[in-house]
Amino acid sequence: MLGILSLLVLLPAIMAAPTYLLGKKNPRFAAIIGIGTTAVVFLISIVILFLFSYGRPGFQLMEVADWAGSFGLEYKVAVDGISLPLILIATILSLLAAAGSWDLIKTREAEYYALFLIFETGILGVFTSLNLILFYVFWEIVLIPMFFFIGIWGGPRKKYASMKFLIFTYAGSTVMLFGFLALYAWTGSQGSPSFDYETLVQRVPTLIMPFQLAAAITTFIGFAVKLPIVPFHTWLPDAHVEAPAPVSVLLAGLLLKMGGYGLVRYNLLLFPDAAEILWPYFATIGLITMIYGASVAIVAQDLKRMIALTSINHMGYVLLGTFARNSFGVSGAIFQMFNHALAIGILFLMSGYIHERAGTRNIDQLTGLRGRMPMTVTLLILASMAAMAIPGLANFISEYQVIQGALQANYLFGVAILAPALTVGYFLWMLRRVVMTPPVGPKDDLHLHSLLILAAFLVPLFILGAYPGPLLNSVIKPAVDSLLPSIAPGGP
Repeated sequence: MLGILSLLVLLPAIMAAPTYLLGKKNPRFAAIIGIGTTAVVFLISIVILFLFSYGRPGFQLMEVADWAGSFGLEYKVAVDGISLPLILIATILSLLAAAGSWDLIKTREAEYYALFLIFETGILGVFTSLNLILFYVFWEIVLIPMFFFIGIWGGPRKKYASMKFLIFTYAGSTVMLFGFLALYAWTGSQGSPSFDYETLVQRVPTLIMPFQLAAAITTFIGFAVKLPIVPFHTWLPDAHVEAPAPVSVLLAGLLLKMGGYGLVRYNLLLFPDAAEILWPYFATIGLITMIYGASVAIVAQDLKRMIALTSINHMGYVLLGTFARNSFGVSGAIFQMFNHALAIGILFLMSGYIHERAGTRNIDQLTGLRGRMPMTVTLLILASMAAMAIPGLANFISEYQVIQGALQANYLFGVAILAPALTVGYFLWMLRRVVMTPPVGPKDDLHLHSLLILAAFLVPLFILGAYPGPLLNSVIKPAVDSLLPSIAPGGP
């Protein structure tokens, strides 16, 4: 029976066609319908928040429909304490990015907003699917709009960036699909072959270890490319630099979270025995990604490229926390995905506004910006504080939890403290040049509606920074704690 989750997932795709057709008659119609649809989807996610039973582990609001049962395929969606925060952040960022597109996207708006809605369906489908092939279908749907976003509305090197994005991510997806198909075949020896997630959770532990390791590694590669981790990260800075600012919000805020969600839902929870062997290697890769992303961001001259490298740094926390395999680490990794989406979203959207007003993103050429855009610069300082994980903002809590979880796993992971220190360094380096230089030029600040859109990113970070309990303790932690015995029976 199809219900509210299906409405949440499918409504954007249903509205894509009228958005395109009416947008061809009047481009503003496309923007109005596109933004309006994302607003309705956001309201549906709020209804789901009220329907969700807090503190209760396990899947809720499950919907199942026949697809091709003889091949192990079915339409099956549900939500739990791991996916709910990501569903919520997906609807928030989609609404804010669509609203930000009103000023920043001025060509081919019918096509843009139609693709935007298809992207939203894909991302919500990824976070709700409980059938591996359904998950893969939604996973691939996301790639199509993003390829066109970069290739049509991108900067001077948009063709190169879009093709690099497609090649990297599609190659990773293919490896991931191979792992899914192998898992289907191997677990078929224990009954009817199935792609059903809950069925596989029961069967995978009985597989011999070489099969588990092979499936875990192949799926890890697919998720690692999307996260991305070193050395699969090189597509990300190019894609961000060329993509329009609202698309960068979607790219860093949501598309990267597909990789993080996949690591938790599939690598950790589906292959706990393989994780028992692989966790030190995966966690070390996460640590390297954290420090590498922060190190190279220090030398970035383009504001947007610096923010892109920040994403690599912060996604390393997700990988490290996930494979710490304890309550602090895994809960922190999920909370980090939610917080990072908001902090990086405001920075990317702001970079677009600044580029439009100042005519450049070169940090050395943005000196004296506080004289021209005082309100925007105030928000830039607050957004940078969030990215630096300053106490009082939710990012501090999630990063602290990840590092605490890593230390519980192995004290050698204490070197992770270098990453936040480097992050503070390069953000202060940027702010010193952009904000702390004498004011230059006439005042040309953003309009009120643009400032309100940017400020909306910060509101949840301040609220959850002061009181994280409603999301962290009532949603994320109960789900993680209920699964810990199967993840790491004795702890790593």
